[in-house]
Amino acid sequence: MNTDSSDEKPPLLKSVRRKLIGTPRDFREPSVFHKLSLIPLLAWIGLGADGLSSSSYGPEEAFKALGNHTYLAAWLAVATALTIIVISFCYSRIIEHFPHGGGGYIVASRTIGPKAGVLSGSALLVDYVMTITVSLASCSDALFSFLPVSFHAYKVMFSAALIVLLVVMNLRGVKESVLALAPIFVVFVLTHAVLIGYGVLTHTGRFGPLVREFHGTYVNDLATIGFVGVLAIFLRAFSLGGGTYTGLEAVSNGLPIMREPRVKTGKQTMVYLAASLAVTAGGLLLCYSLFSISPVHGRTLNSILAGAVFQHWPLGGVIALITILSEGALLVVGAQAGFVDGPRVMATMAVDRWFPHRFSLLSERLTMQNGVLLMGLGAMAILLYTGGSISALVVMYSINVFLTFSLSQFGMARFYIVNRRVERGWRHRVVVHGVGLFLCLTILCITVFEKFLEGGWLTLLITSALILFCYLIKRHYTGVGRGVRKASEILGDIPRGEQDTSKPLDPKDPTAILLVSGYNGFGLHIWLSLFRQFPGLYKNFIFVTVAEVDSGSFKGVGEMEALKKSTHKALEKYVSLCRSYGFPADYRMDAGIDVVETATALCKALTKEYPNSAVFAAKAVFRHESLFHAFLHNDTAFAVQRRLQLEGITTVILPVRINL
Repeated sequence: MNTDSSDEKPPLLKSVRRKLIGTPRDFREPSVFHKLSLIPLLAWIGLGADGLSSSSYGPEEAFKALGNHTYLAAWLAVATALTIIVISFCYSRIIEHFPHGGGGYIVASRTIGPKAGVLSGSALLVDYVMTITVSLASCSDALFSFLPVSFHAYKVMFSAALIVLLVVMNLRGVKESVLALAPIFVVFVLTHAVLIGYGVLTHTGRFGPLVREFHGTYVNDLATIGFVGVLAIFLRAFSLGGGTYTGLEAVSNGLPIMREPRVKTGKQTMVYLAASLAVTAGGLLLCYSLFSISPVHGRTLNSILAGAVFQHWPLGGVIALITILSEGALLVVGAQAGFVDGPRVMATMAVDRWFPHRFSLLSERLTMQNGVLLMGLGAMAILLYTGGSISALVVMYSINVFLTFSLSQFGMARFYIVNRRVERGWRHRVVVHGVGLFLCLTILCITVFEKFLEGGWLTLLITSALILFCYLIKRHYTGVGRGVRKASEILGDIPRGEQDTSKPLDPKDPTAILLVSGYNGFGLHIWLSLFRQFPGLYKNFIFVTVAEVDSGSFKGVGEMEALKKSTHKALEKYVSLCRSYGFPADYRMDAGIDVVETATALCKALTKEYPNSAVFAAKAVFRHESLFHAFLHNDTAFAVQRRLQLEGITTVILPVRINL
């Protein structure tokens, strides 16, 4: 409920916000989950674009790593396609077992343990920041390939503007941003299908010479560097092309925003992603070899390839330009996965108390606003630090991706071994996830070894710092929870009275309106404090709670109903206890995204019904207050108090000391 009068014009900032982000959504609308969810095609665009867009830089990095040994490109194409298929198949199994979202954090937490979960979750968050940065920096590289070198100084500025644009689009909502970007995705798929298909079909005559070249160069390399040397070159190129696989997890992590039945939608989306990425990445590597593409300063390999493929076509230059423009634009769509899945991981970790609670909250547009803003700020910082260097970003990007992949594959293999008595075909699935684990660990180890001093150390440092931050948050919340439980245990022993009454509340009597959050020590502390500080004053007691709709509960109709049911049950316990001592009592509740706004509306309505009333709330106070405490705890009580006092409503906040 808005406290502004209906005829009052909104302030300028509020008006601008409405124009940019849109009007609030009603989470109570029966069809809201259906309207916000994505069908397989849209999920492929919104989440699969991250994987498909990686073909813009992953194959290029792998091909460059071959150096003069480009005869290995055909085998690299086969290995890349097979790796995509194996990892995608593994994640399809994960989707089956984690239908509410099977990202690395959830999988590692449930199958290995909380410590592995926070490691995977932290790596994922850094990874999604990198997803945004590397995608948009690569987009700038692709687009600026067709501009004079003098314009290249503006690439970083252009990438920064794209970050701001995506932040605004995602604050409006996931589905809106996906629909707006869908035409770009379609153009990319069509142009690259023509690029690869035409490039391969018109150069089938090159296969024979390539085979002879492969044999001759291979024999020469065996004589000079040996088989181990050839294998080392191949594995290094294979690993440094690890950016190709970085978006494969996005589908399993984004299941909560998919249309029911989610498992079927998720698996279908994964098939779309795996097939399109395998063909695109493998096809590009093959075409590099068929056309004997060599790096040119200031241009991407794909732009060189497009020029070579379409050079004899009517308007070939224009078609090549459209192809690369679509590639650059798709990288913007690929960055979307970071804004979709990054805030979702933050929200899940916030529900488990590894991240500040505020990151689990929803905005009025039903988006994870705080997470979106943090992802944007993180991407901007990394972009400015690296200067948009793709080589540095891909290294920083790939390490965490394969750390998460490895933990997920190990966790699933362990899951099937532990549950082998109830899981049919467990041996087959252990083998599949074992192969996936081997591939991911191989890429991870080689990437860290090869690129540790070229930016890999920074990724590990940032991830380690984030893990430490998560542990500090968890420790604080655990301490607060222990203090609340201790108070609940002490106050929970309050015996029921022997003066049960069913007497209705008299609106003329002094009434205490108690803001509570669940049946716990905080609520009982408020109730008992009234008898000590205002003995005999209040005759009526009304317990008020807002069922907070956050990312943990906003998953479906069933979850919403369970939230309301548990809230009703807690309030009924307060009322029953109060009435057992002979005091008329009742409760009020509502569900809301903004607790302050919803609680204020409930209290205003009650004070009109009971004019002789006052509102009471509790706030945790700490022995040693700091900015850290302010960051981790929302001052809900003070915010409600300010709003109600502006309306002339007496509001009292009672302190509850937490010994931390």
